[in-house]
Amino acid sequence: MTSNISRRSVLRGAGVAVLGASVAGWVTSCSSVPVGGAATGATSNLLDTAKTQGFIRVGIANEPPYTQVSPDGNVTGCEPDVLRAVCKRLGIDEVQGIITPYESMIPGLNANRWDVIAAGLFMKESRCGQVLYSEPVIVSTESFATPKGNPKGILTVADIIADPSLRVAVLPGGFEEGVLKTANVPAGQQVKVNDGRSGLEALTANRADAFMLPTLSLKSLAENDTSFDITEPVEDAPRTGSGAAFRQADTAFHEAYNKELAAFKATPEFAEILDKWGFDPTVVEGVTSAELCKTAG
Repeated sequence: MTSNISRRSVLRGAGVAVLGASVAGWVTSCSSVPVGGAATGATSNLLDTAKTQGFIRVGIANEPPYTQVSPDGNVTGCEPDVLRAVCKRLGIDEVQGIITPYESMIPGLNANRWDVIAAGLFMKESRCGQVLYSEPVIVSTESFATPKGNPKGILTVADIIADPSLRVAVLPGGFEEGVLKTANVPAGQQVKVNDGRSGLEALTANRADAFMLPTLSLKSLAENDTSFDITEPVEDAPRTGSGAAFRQADTAFHEAYNKELAAFKATPEFAEILDKWGFDPTVVEGVTSAELCKTAG
């Protein structure tokens, strides 16, 4: 199985990287991403257009094991690998990745800057009201990264609330920020960081007492950094999961994608992809997007 998305060219601008041979010119901002082909608007039939042009654009992050971008521009990760496999079943040979912050993913999708999101963008009420999610690909848990020995004893969101002096780092627009907001953790206790590395730097610099992120994301960071501990999954954080997200107008693509995703889940290749990235493929069995979309936030 080839898990690469497209790495023929990498265009980097203000926090955005575009991968794929069909994109021409240098990108200087999100709004300047070329909008041809499948990006002609939500009123067009995205499925037919993507099949005709042979590619579709996907909004991604760089947060292993959900998504991963190597220095040479190779884009993999659990969600992009599954998306690519399902798109091939739909007759779409190439997927072009566009790196963007989580907080920009849904606005960029609805502005036609990309055609689908596959980035570990966890389902919750507010997001499900703005996009069409596929059925789940992964189900995940949350944990805290803490300084060695967890000196403040932070294990739950309730621990953060109980001690106003505690500060927890989160990614702006991330699921974890929503968890804290729903739990009424004051904004003054939240430290906004750009990515996993800057979250760990906030711990080292004593700007944060904990860093909340998916358990597997923290374990991936720990492969190259042993300066922190990872708590057990946070008991008072809701169960979450993710799948591909589409514009609400792209119902034909959403329906066709779900059909092929269901068939793909029944193949050994689906389990192989999840196993490769550290996810348990059995955990997602029986879990639906309707269930996960009930998560508050």
